[in-house]
Amino acid sequence: MELSANNIMIFTNGSNKNIPIIFVHGFPYDHTMWEKTVDALKDNYYCVTYDIRGLGQSPTGSGQYTIESFVDDLETIIDELKLKKPVLCGLSMGGYISLRAVERMEEKFAAVILCDTKPEADDNITKLKRAAGVKLLYENGAEEFIRAFVKNCFGTKYSEAQKSEYMKIEDYFAKGSPVAVSGCLIAMAARTDTTEALGKIKIPTLVICGEDDRLTPPAIMKQMAEKIKEAKFVLIPDAGHMTPIENPVEFNKAVTEFLEDL
Repeated sequence: MELSANNIMIFTNGSNKNIPIIFVHGFPYDHTMWEKTVDALKDNYYCVTYDIRGLGQSPTGSGQYTIESFVDDLETIIDELKLKKPVLCGLSMGGYISLRAVERMEEKFAAVILCDTKPEADDNITKLKRAAGVKLLYENGAEEFIRAFVKNCFGTKYSEAQKSEYMKIEDYFAKGSPVAVSGCLIAMAARTDTTEALGKIKIPTLVICGEDDRLTPPAIMKQMAEKIKEAKFVLIPDAGHMTPIENPVEFNKAVTEFLEDL
């Protein structure tokens, strides 16, 4: 089922009588990155995915985004769908959005799953890399930047063993809007640091990381999990940054076991 709230494209699977789960995708992807997880959960849970503004089927608009405006969109979706205490699951940039959402309105959620992400704001080196990316996007369009970025997201085990599937993913997302992708880069560069809020999280938390993640390495994510009271940390083998795609069997197992314990 497709819906729209505040011009954000929303996709729902399963019965709305079941426990709701909202999946927030990473950059520069869209809701389709969750397909294998939704397929595994939709019979028992109400799965809500959506395209962050400017990405996927959601309109680009001004291209002037902030993580705060992304959290506003998430809150609108919860209100529009009348979701009662959904579980929140975010990966990478979706994790930044989820961390800020929990910091801002934890009472709206039953639990949170943080995948291949981190609470720290960008340091100066990373901000300069984002700025270089924005420059490249405006000068050369989106394809060159996105192909290079996507390549760095996947572990070599997946990109080499599943080369055909990997190339489909790269080709699909290389068509992104340079204005929207630039807007997301600037939003991430300007985001707040949520590290201090980790110790205040009271809802059940699952932290998931791919063992070959180069962007948010296991050591970094394990440190984040240790700052959250009673958080569960799960390392996904044979996966880089895109755990739900690279090893859906182990990823879905970790999520399912966590949900069953709620």
